[in-house]
Amino acid sequence: MAQRRVRMLAARVGMAKASVRTVQPGSWRIEGLTSSQRGYGYRWQKARAAFLREHPFCVYCVREMGIGATSVAETILECAARGLIVPYGNVVDHIKPHRGDQALFWDRSNWQTCCAMHHSRDKQREESMG
Repeated sequence: MAQRRVRMLAARVGMAKASVRTVQPGSWRIEGLTSSQRGYGYRWQKARAAFLREHPFCVYCVREMGIGATSVAETILECAARGLIVPYGNVVDHIKPHRGDQALFWDRSNWQTCCAMHHSRDKQREESMG
């Protein structure tokens, strides 16, 4: 009985995915560097907060909801009129991946606001497809 359990456990362990992520060779995400060392320190946090104040809505949610408003106030009013949740975002995403290029990293025209779900799901899928 114990041997059967061990064999079953061994089979399950073999099927389990690796939980440790690896950095692809040549990636800008060099192993051993902290987020601050990669450019996401205090300066980024200040710039990110300012950008989110100016552009508070997830671009993916706004597009999916068909919201045509152009200002923050108009977006909130349109959501209220349609009974929708206001699509606030909390991630500043680089539209074109910067891959460590500091000029592209700090180019505000390359930034967009996303909610965590869209950044983790849709944006990552887009980037992986090229």
